[in-house]
Parts: sequence; structure tokens; C-alpha cells
Amino acid sequence: MAVTKEQIFEAADQLAAAGQRPTLEAVRQIVGGSYTTISPALNEWKNRQKVNAAPLREPAPQAVADRLAELGADVWAIALELANSRLATEREALEKARADMEAAQAEATELADKLAGEVEALLADTEAKAAKLAAVAAELDQAKANNARLQADNDTLRAESATQAARVIEIEKRADDLKAELSHVHQEAEQARTESDRLRAELAATQAKAEAADASHQEQRQVAAKEANRVAERMTKAETERDTARADASKAREEAAKLRGQLEAVQTQHAELMALLKPKAEPASAGTKAKKGG
Repeated sequence: MAVTKEQIFEAADQLAAAGQRPTLEAVRQIVGGSYTTISPALNEWKNRQKVNAAPLREPAPQAVADRLAELGADVWAIALELANSRLATEREALEKARADMEAAQAEATELADKLAGEVEALLADTEAKAAKLAAVAAELDQAKANNARLQADNDTLRAESATQAARVIEIEKRADDLKAELSHVHQEAEQARTESDRLRAELAATQAKAEAADASHQEQRQVAAKEANRVAERMTKAETERDTARADASKAREEAAKLRGQLEAVQTQHAELMALLKPKAEPASAGTKAKKGG
């Protein structure tokens, strides 16, 4: 819901009644809204608080009327005209200074709102990148789990290869034993030759299985290496994006501090101009009293 002018006036009245100076930030703490919305309404409220000085239209003192008679009224009118002219000139200068100050203040508040929006957008972008980094970390954990599973499969393949190698050695030993028996038992030569052929075929099949298992093991290792490299590259990219987001956030904070300093300088100039507004009326009154005494 948009902040209305009446709400801003009420907040300013509340602060003034409490003895506090109604500033942009103080009013914003009460009603919310942006500096751009509050600034013109607050300036209008301050203008309403000023007492417009009416032109001097006092009758001539009795002493002047008695001493000057016919010329006294004319002299007094001339004095009033000079005083009003001087007051109008000073008021015009002060009004110009106030307009310049309000323009600078409006520009500063607009920049403050713009920077606040940019900071919020940057924070949202940083949170999105943090979520993305968390997702990459989860993928890395999954890759680690897959790598552990592949390592377990690799260990199983190695154990099976060792078993096959032991069987090959055993078969070769049995073949050697059969060859030795051939030299002693000529009658069983045909049977021994048949058995030897069978054992050689079994040996070939076993070796083929062992070679196939070793080839599968090499392929799994290559796949695991490629997956690990891919995850490492994604992790490096996510860390680079995180560092960039941190640098952008730091730059935004520096710009916010710079703009805050400019806004405080404008507010200080405003306070100085308001302080100059009060002493201006006293010299005019003093000049009038001096002419009365003459």
C-alpha cells in the first residue's frame, strides 16, 4: 500500500511533538515508503510550519507625528517601503537557496532509492549463486559416491582376476602332470591326449575371460576419471562465480557508503541554510528601530 501525504504529515507532527527533528529517515521509520515519496511531502510540511512574514504596516509613532506633522507620515511610508523592499530581496534569495537545496535533496533521495534497489538485486543474485553452489556440492558428493562404487567394482574384478590366474596355474600344473604320465603309460596315451586338449581349451577360455575382465576394468577407470574431471571443472566455475558475487557485493557496499556521505552533506547544508533564515529577520527589525529613534 502506497504511503499518503497525510500519513507523512502525521508522522512529522508526531516527531515534532516529541521534540525530535522530522528527517527523511525518521519519517520513513514510522510510515515506510521510499525517500522519493517522502521528500516532497516533508518539504511541504516544513513550508507550512514557517510563519510568512507580512509587510510592515504599522502606524507612525505618536512622537514622530508630533515632531514631523505633515511630513512625518510620508517619511514613515518611505521607511516602510525601503524595509519591505529589503525584506523581499532577502526572502527571494532565501527562497532560491531553498529551491536549490530541495533539488539537491531530491536528487540525493532518488539516488538512494536506486542504490537500495541495486543492493537488493545484488543480494538476491548472491543468494541464487549460493544455492547453485550448494547444488554443485551435492553433485560432487554424488560423484564421490559413484567413484567409491566403481572402486569397489574394481576391487571385485581384481579378486576375480587373481582367482582366474590361480586356476590357470592349477590347470597348467595338471597338464604337466598328464604329460609326465604319457612317458610312462603308453597304453593311456590316447586318453591323455584327449584330456590334454580339453584342458588346453579350458585354459584358453579362462584366459579370454581374464582378458575381458581386464578390458572392462580399464574402461571403468577411464569413465571414473572423466567424471571426476567434469565435477572438478564445475566446482572451479562455481567458486569463481562465488568470488565474483562477493566482489560485486563489496563494491555495492562501498557505493552505498559514498552516497550516504553525500546525503549527510546535503542535510548539513540544509541545516545551515535554515539556521541562516532566523538571523536575517533581526537586522531588519534593528534597522527599523534605529529610524524610529531618529
